[in-house]
Amino acid sequence: MTPDRADFLDLDSELTGEERDIRDAVRSYAAAELEPNVAEWYESGTLPAKQLAKGFGQLGLLGMHLEGYGCAGTSAVAYGIACRELEAVDSGLRSFVSVQGSLAMFAIHRWGTEEQRQQWLPSMATGELLGCFGLTEPDAGSDPGSMRTRARRDGSDWILDGAKMWITNGTVADVAVVWAQTDEGIRGFVIPTATPGFSANEVHHKLSLRASLTAELVLDGVRVPESAVFPDVRGLRGPLSCLNEARYGILYGVVGAARSCYLAALDYVLSREQFGKPLASFQLTQRKLADLVVEVNRSGLVAHRIGVLKDNGKLHHNHVSFGKMANVRSALDVARTARSMLGANGISLEYPVMRHMANLETVLTYEGTEEMHALSLGQSVTGIAAFR
Repeated sequence: MTPDRADFLDLDSELTGEERDIRDAVRSYAAAELEPNVAEWYESGTLPAKQLAKGFGQLGLLGMHLEGYGCAGTSAVAYGIACRELEAVDSGLRSFVSVQGSLAMFAIHRWGTEEQRQQWLPSMATGELLGCFGLTEPDAGSDPGSMRTRARRDGSDWILDGAKMWITNGTVADVAVVWAQTDEGIRGFVIPTATPGFSANEVHHKLSLRASLTAELVLDGVRVPESAVFPDVRGLRGPLSCLNEARYGILYGVVGAARSCYLAALDYVLSREQFGKPLASFQLTQRKLADLVVEVNRSGLVAHRIGVLKDNGKLHHNHVSFGKMANVRSALDVARTARSMLGANGISLEYPVMRHMANLETVLTYEGTEEMHALSLGQSVTGIAAFR
């Protein structure tokens, strides 16, 4: 049987019936509701977040891998497949779902009180309420332990002051999970964004991830009660556990971006004629296509294996570093090669390739830079930490 050009190694045959149903549902929704509009959203630098949240909620994508509180409780592989199909359209769309489910919702689900879970998670699962996740700061990216945002006790309340940067969905969020320095170490807070002293300023002039809403959060004397704090976690263990969940979605999602670039290039060289024959008939073009097929399918294998490890309870955070580093780098290589194969048309929004390529530059950086994941892998195999 001739291999499927979009799934050369027939990897999707490893999926369960439920996982295939989720793949088909997300792919169908993406084709009908997202693909026709994403180039316009990207060019205008906006996203209809509230509208999309309702659609994603109806599909059951928000917090889909969590148990209870209105969440679907799917397998990790199913969540990864959903991320793949969303990022095949645009990284900003996968990021939207990832921030809602794997950062904000996961933080509340894993570290929150039962009262916090009951208050927020059901409405976040339906998309009625949106969340954001405040860890990164203007001067604290790869070294979150140096954050300057501080929370201090004032009677039975807490008062927070500081700023967070590059916060997806910050301008539309109803609730923010914010991490701050305290006398007891770094702690997490669940803060309604209508709280006095809380504000979000949209980040403009982005050249990447434009179909996504990015904000700076400012906390100026934000007062919250003791019931707003996560009770049982101190230090970086809390936020890093959330980042690991989000990174998992990334290592699956970028397989979709790479696949989209490869298929766009394949269709283009089959139809575009130069020197009296299709570009696809030239040896150099076929060599490039062979490289793209290998990279897309190799990344898919990595993602699937890590998903199986996660479902079997055998996942280590260094597995996620492996996947994030390898698959994002691979997707960028695919996007850059595909862009060159489209020639001048490669820079046009009529095709998805340059948009994916620009987005992947951000994906390479956020949720841990390539350098930080390389150091994590280096420490894993040597036992020697080289971060400082």
